[in-house]
Amino acid sequence: MALPAPNLDDRRFQQFVDDAKRYVQRRCPEWTDHNVSDPGVTLIEAVAHMLDQVSYRFNRVPDRNYLAFLDLLGVTLYPAAAARAEVTFRLSAPRPQPVVLAAGTEVATRRTEVEDAVVFATAEELRIVPCDLDALLVQPAPEADGGAGRLSDRTTEMLDGKDVPVFSAPPREGDALMLGLTAPVPHCLVALRLDSRVDGVGVDPRQPPLRWEAWTADGWTACEVEEDTTGGLNRPGEVLLHVPGGHAASRIGRREAGWLRCRVVPAEPGQPFYSVSPTVRSASAFTIGGTTLAEHAETVREEVLGSSSGVPGQRFSLAHGPVVAGEPPVLVQTARAGADDGDGGWQDWAVVPDFAGSGPEDRHVTLDAATGEVSFGPAVRQSDGALRAFGAVPPRDAVVRAARYRIGGGRRGNVARGAINVLRSSVPFVAEVVNREAASGGVDAETVDEAKLRAPITLRTQERAVTQRDYEELARRAAPGVARLRCLAADDPDDAHSGGPGAVRVLVVPQAVPDEGGRLRFEQLVPDDELLAAISRHLDERRPIGTRLAVGPPFYQGVTVVAVVHAFAGASGERVRTAAQAALHGYLDPLTGGPDGTGWPFGRPVHAGEVYAVLQRVPGVELVDEVQLHPADPLTGLRGEATDRVQLAAGALVFPFDHRVRVIA
Repeated sequence: MALPAPNLDDRRFQQFVDDAKRYVQRRCPEWTDHNVSDPGVTLIEAVAHMLDQVSYRFNRVPDRNYLAFLDLLGVTLYPAAAARAEVTFRLSAPRPQPVVLAAGTEVATRRTEVEDAVVFATAEELRIVPCDLDALLVQPAPEADGGAGRLSDRTTEMLDGKDVPVFSAPPREGDALMLGLTAPVPHCLVALRLDSRVDGVGVDPRQPPLRWEAWTADGWTACEVEEDTTGGLNRPGEVLLHVPGGHAASRIGRREAGWLRCRVVPAEPGQPFYSVSPTVRSASAFTIGGTTLAEHAETVREEVLGSSSGVPGQRFSLAHGPVVAGEPPVLVQTARAGADDGDGGWQDWAVVPDFAGSGPEDRHVTLDAATGEVSFGPAVRQSDGALRAFGAVPPRDAVVRAARYRIGGGRRGNVARGAINVLRSSVPFVAEVVNREAASGGVDAETVDEAKLRAPITLRTQERAVTQRDYEELARRAAPGVARLRCLAADDPDDAHSGGPGAVRVLVVPQAVPDEGGRLRFEQLVPDDELLAAISRHLDERRPIGTRLAVGPPFYQGVTVVAVVHAFAGASGERVRTAAQAALHGYLDPLTGGPDGTGWPFGRPVHAGEVYAVLQRVPGVELVDEVQLHPADPLTGLRGEATDRVQLAAGALVFPFDHRVRVIA
């Protein structure tokens, strides 16, 4: 089977002729005879014929040569990026001693009949530190006791089994229950077992107005609540808290401890508030797990690449791939023939981006992560005839090995939450592992066809951000794993947040994996601070002086569709309703929705007419009777008045929220 030929220039003979005639007419308007008998036209056709032959031969250039041309221009293929996820290891039972999980502990998804397991490895060491409850303090809101907010130590009363009111009478915003642990427990999952009476009436036990926090070097930081069976401290139960990484010991109320607190916050709109303070009769704390970052990458160790020939510019290929992008993933070592790990003969070579600053004694190598090729420095002849070495050269017959490098990456690692649940490494006392959020950031290695489209833009940009396209391209280089990027002009009249003249806004939409049912949660579309900081740093170095830069998420306009449809006779009403809701979520999806299926366009309004068309295509729907659109707030759940059109600002995206479909059989 013949390989497909590239199409680098799709112009043919007649197009060359027509272009040349138009150019001559602009430059020499006095020439008006364009007949085929004119000698000038004959000359143009002769040149066009030669160009047609050159274009034909150029289109036969293989990808390997095209990559060499791109390399001469400084354009290399982007390597694969690894997906990342926070994984939680749960113990089989609380342990009296710390449980240590070494960096590189492997976890994976379940293997099926059609798909292999996706393997992740922890990026750093995790210590699951044991703890006990050491103190219980109560601190009323400052306005509750004349502005003092005095601490009250109730540890003794709690140990005696007395009912301790944990908030003011009546409770106020800012009241706090403080729990002191015997040791700080950063990155750990802590269980608080509380015995309470049904005293704190007046709140919704599913959404109590409480906020759990931990004391860190940056002050009080919110804890993620995995489960709360106390109903807002109203009944005996447990609170499972994921303590942030900066948790540290501190002295509060004359007690040194690792502090957690439960603070009363304003109730959500429409939600009730405490009328009476809840009480705590007994309390205990213990550590039942920990959370750390895992990456879709496996580590290959001590792979022999070959023997050195002793000449500059040597190249070796790694046996496995793709190599994961990020920190220098390869540790290259050389040693004389016959060396082993125990004789101290191995020498480390640093991975550098290029050899421009390398001297003859510098042990430097470069790595092409996309192809897995390791290169030693070349020798370049100078104007005086001497050879200058850019980087040291390993001696002849020296063994070259990759002591360590990571492979993996790609979109395959973007697995849904709960999918990572297999512990591949043997770790004592660990019962299970799970990722509470979907893995994200996995990007496949760039293909040659994609590089062909990027190369002209890269040559035009030249590491300078001037136009909107420049900002988007440079932001994509800083964070290849983002789903969508959009730069708004400073003078965009439809952008209410443009910031005025001299301001540039770059909107970032992260990758997100839908939960079961194919629906995204709002928090999945908010980029984290680390991602925004990386893009900001990259663009800040390349923006014109005087340009104000803002990098952040777009505004998400929630839209709720309320529709009435008629189903065909014999069709299941529940199936039609489920299919209709799935179609609405899919069409209004900010990542994969829209008319062309590439994500809802920025600033495009939502019309009731197109929703009619979406519902009419749902299997089992005979007639779409009514469609109403409601602007909605995805955070509070509040809906606006019904309308036929929801307008979006220039930098806004639609977010499907709580659709209601009534099916008439």
